[in-house]
Amino acid sequence: MSQPHEIFPMLKPSQVVDAYFLESRHQLLEIAAYLDRYDAAVARAGDRNGAAAADEKRLAVIRKALAIVAEPKPAKERTVALLELFATV
Repeated sequence: MSQPHEIFPMLKPSQVVDAYFLESRHQLLEIAAYLDRYDAAVARAGDRNGAAAADEKRLAVIRKALAIVAEPKPAKERTVALLELFATV
């Protein structure tokens, strides 16, 4: 039986960047827009008192997730760390 890496050969670092840069950029822009929409909604409400505690907790998790993703040399795979983080919400 073939191993997955035999069916799908490993990409070189430059190939990974070439293959996933635009998709990753798009996803980051979506997250930035989400946070901007939230900030605008809070500004329209006049203060953060309009934000529910559950909303703030979920936003804190998103911000922590962004920090995990940005870590240059993570202690564990980023995907695993994010799954563990999101399991807390």
